[in-house]
Amino acid sequence: MMKYLQRLGRSLMLPVAVLPAAAILMGIGYWIDPSGWGAGSPIAAFLIKAGGSIIDNMAILFAVGVALGMSKEKDGSAALSGLVAYLVVTTVLSTGSVAMLQGVDVAEVNAAFGKIGNQFIGILSGIIASMMYNRFSHVKLPDALSFFSGKRLVPIMTSVAMLVVSLVLLFVWPVIFTGLVNFGKSISELGAIGAGLYGFFNRLLIPIGLHHALNSVFWFDVAGINDIGNFWASKGEQGVTGMYQAGFFPVMMFGLPAAALAMYHTAKTAKKKQVAALMMAAGVASFFTGVTEPLEFAFMFVAPVLYFTHAVLTGLSLTVAALFHWTAGFGFSAGFVDFVLSLKIPIANQPYMLIVQGLVFAVIYYFLFRFIITKFNLMTPGREEDIDEETEEGIVAGDKFAAMAAKIYEGLGGDANVTSVDNCVTRLRVEVKDMKAVDQKRIKATGVPGINVVGPQSIQVIVGTNVQFVADEVEKLRKKR
Repeated sequence: MMKYLQRLGRSLMLPVAVLPAAAILMGIGYWIDPSGWGAGSPIAAFLIKAGGSIIDNMAILFAVGVALGMSKEKDGSAALSGLVAYLVVTTVLSTGSVAMLQGVDVAEVNAAFGKIGNQFIGILSGIIASMMYNRFSHVKLPDALSFFSGKRLVPIMTSVAMLVVSLVLLFVWPVIFTGLVNFGKSISELGAIGAGLYGFFNRLLIPIGLHHALNSVFWFDVAGINDIGNFWASKGEQGVTGMYQAGFFPVMMFGLPAAALAMYHTAKTAKKKQVAALMMAAGVASFFTGVTEPLEFAFMFVAPVLYFTHAVLTGLSLTVAALFHWTAGFGFSAGFVDFVLSLKIPIANQPYMLIVQGLVFAVIYYFLFRFIITKFNLMTPGREEDIDEETEEGIVAGDKFAAMAAKIYEGLGGDANVTSVDNCVTRLRVEVKDMKAVDQKRIKATGVPGINVVGPQSIQVIVGTNVQFVADEVEKLRKKR
């Protein structure tokens, strides 16, 4: 079950990765016309509407992305089926259709059906479509119906399956919707404390990849909060809209890079050069893009007390930002790029104060991390016991990604042990026959931030934002042999 949920979390990253495009378009549009929201400039309106077309249709992107990501062969017909599934359920359960099915006036239809076109339904549609693809994509029909065999059968079976799902949702969706709204409200009604609790649990769920489910409640229009969409559309209340995003900026832009500096300073002298390269790359990624996994995985499992401290500090940061009503927003993550783009969004409130808060949190992160590491002698990067292992020499020569992939693949056990390789934004996700055949020392010698064993046959190699290039090289190795 956990493996399935992790695959779902990985698949969600595909549509989420589209959000930076919306942020750039809308951010530039609001820079051009910060007061008229596009009304004072045709160019600004053009850009804002273009960005809004992505934000407003995230549910469709989720349906397509999840269907593609969860299908075994990552085939286009799975993505098409995801779209078909979403169109069926949202049409059948639209307010007008439900009114007809129930024989009541449109005004009497449960409000839940007015929100049927949301990311939750998009994710469900993608899951159903992927199941239909995995089950029917290789089915052969009799000759008379052979045109509809295989992949052409998938959208048809998806349509049938979604009719059944729609019938169930006709009764279940109002209950689910009410539960989600109540959950969101129970947190949102706590104000700044609620924002802090959300930030705390957001970080705690990252190791198992389930933070996306929590994010969807607060960032998107699943429970009526829609913090990202409302912020970029400049809707809601100034100083409140964006409260589930703003507090991440001080952590990702300042706190985590400061933690990286603390880990560098506490590393053994002989290993400082290697640690410096790792921490510099991870810290820069966190600051500029808000991609934190390369840095977090460097200490997440080797020093759980540090990661728990990080989760607490993240919650504290969201609480402080919400308490003082300092708001900014992001399309992808809380890095410098998104921060700059959000500065001219009309609903942003005193965003520059987040920099001041960030500088304070940088000091807190640095000294607290350094104290905990030295006090408890934690084995953060560069503090491990000296062991005989291969170094990273040779990787810089030639194609470094090919060389890194070769060493990682060898450490995983090669063709004899590796059964499948996939990747998300920062991690290689590998299935192996025998975990005992995996040489973790050899893999770590390539300089990767960390390794995460998630099951008897499942292992993740944390590479960083260049993971796709390493994954491509691994695939080349597998095809050659």
